[in-house]
Amino acid sequence: MDKAKARRLARQRRHARVRRNVSGTAERPRLCVFRSLKHIHTQIIDDVQGHTLVSASTIDPEVRAQIGDEDKTAQAKVVGEVLAKRALDAGITRVVFDRGGCLYHGRVKSLADAARKAGLEF
Repeated sequence: MDKAKARRLARQRRHARVRRNVSGTAERPRLCVFRSLKHIHTQIIDDVQGHTLVSASTIDPEVRAQIGDEDKTAQAKVVGEVLAKRALDAGITRVVFDRGGCLYHGRVKSLADAARKAGLEF
């Protein structure tokens, strides 16, 4: 098994382990983060109904206009702020954070800190 495949499988195992304990409800939905090499995607999900309530990513036109040529950590910060703004507009104030098996540093940490600062509680 090559390094890339081993890393991907390790992330999937961590994600499954986190998802065993983390689930979103109508009162406290799940903030899910997916990080690819170029982009970062976030969704706020009600797992009981299986609906995505709010989403934001670096490929959204609104976010695209704000990020310009920033580095990926700064882009994640903008995504966190936009997601928190959209969530507050939808009446969501408290969420459960799902880091998606990624380590809590870098882009994931930047996104979470920006969302907290913008008013989301987790």
